[in-house]
Amino acid sequence: MRFIHSIILAVLLLACSAAVAQTTRPYNVVLILADDLSASELACYGNKTNQTPNLDKLASEGTRFQTCWATPLCTPTRVMLMTGQYGFRTGYYNLYGRHLVPLPESPLYDVGAKTTFADVVKAKGYTTALAGKWQLTGKLPTLVRDCGFDQYMMWAYKDNLPPGVEHTGAWQNNKVGQTTSRYWNPSIIRNGEYFPTKPNDYGPDLFCNFLIDFVRANKDKPFCAYWPMVLTHDPHVETPDLDRPGQRTERGMATNVRYMDHVVGRMVRAIDEAGLRENTIILFTGDNGTGGAGKGTLVNAGAQEPMIVRCPGTVKAGVVSDALVSLVDVFPTIAEFTNAPIPPGLVLDGRSFAPVVRGESQKHREWLFSFLRDGRMMRDHRYVLQGDGKMIDTTTGADVTDANDPAVKAARAKFEEVLKDLPGPSPDQQLRPKPPAGTAPAGDA
Repeated sequence: MRFIHSIILAVLLLACSAAVAQTTRPYNVVLILADDLSASELACYGNKTNQTPNLDKLASEGTRFQTCWATPLCTPTRVMLMTGQYGFRTGYYNLYGRHLVPLPESPLYDVGAKTTFADVVKAKGYTTALAGKWQLTGKLPTLVRDCGFDQYMMWAYKDNLPPGVEHTGAWQNNKVGQTTSRYWNPSIIRNGEYFPTKPNDYGPDLFCNFLIDFVRANKDKPFCAYWPMVLTHDPHVETPDLDRPGQRTERGMATNVRYMDHVVGRMVRAIDEAGLRENTIILFTGDNGTGGAGKGTLVNAGAQEPMIVRCPGTVKAGVVSDALVSLVDVFPTIAEFTNAPIPPGLVLDGRSFAPVVRGESQKHREWLFSFLRDGRMMRDHRYVLQGDGKMIDTTTGADVTDANDPAVKAARAKFEEVLKDLPGPSPDQQLRPKPPAGTAPAGDA
């Protein structure tokens, strides 16, 4: 009998040891950033038309934030996300190539010289990868690696191609001309080299495949994958038809949202099938509001993004949080989950929302801040101070700029006080000047 008890005890100790090993294993991180997708495009945020079953499921298995802010445009959001800093520290207030971004001679110009979340997790021993849209500074082959990513597959503009290489695939039209395709027969650089594609190759699938391969290859060691998607930015071309294999859908935002959701689902399933479900932090968000519905404007719809976080056993499931969060908070959140130390002297404007998703706190920020070009805006749980100076009540959508309500006046006074420490563009940053009137701006691709 004593022998049997010893066997039972040994089995129990072994099981406990396995459980401890699982819970103490370093967290992996998968950060997904959709392109031109406001929170209102997802069914779990109230959309009645778009089909997003995979993201709805991800939200049900994790925590969904009701209010998350980015900036209203691509480049300033991406720099803010990667650095955990606002534009008055990074110098990026506008789209890359336009005015109010650092000139090449400015010490702020090179994004690769800034400290990113990938840098700090890499210093902790993580393997890192990026796939999708770059649209930042740098030269091949190191432009992405300079920001802390070991491997990458990026959609490449013509000026991103290696010397002497011509893109042999498709081109797409945008508002100011043609650029290389990101969708069918796309222009891709993989780890510094041109990656030829075929007419039936669909960019979002290639980027998803690259990161799934990365996850599978690194399942036995800590990794961090960043997926700045090319979906759902225009042109909203046809996608592979999920209901008719081998066929294509009609063009449009709805089909692009559905396919974006599909590739996210593929990634999540690959993580789960690799046995990484309980120690992989998945974060899903977007870079700015939907094109034509807030993007590029300093209003709530321009900055309002989804933020869904999942990691079963660590992140509380089925929670819809009223806490205010920002994409500037992603860097410190990743650093906390990975136990990656912040370099001495590095000032972050973000703060970790890990305590909220772990269920340790219901509050995070009293206010949110966003910016674009020389404009700024703020909000709290109820009111938005837009870039044009108007005050909007988010509970009703009403313009309360001229209201005598003490709550409105108190909110405006608070915003104006906080803004004193959140400056706009400075001549000291050596920023690109505004072009002469009538000059066509660089395209937003």
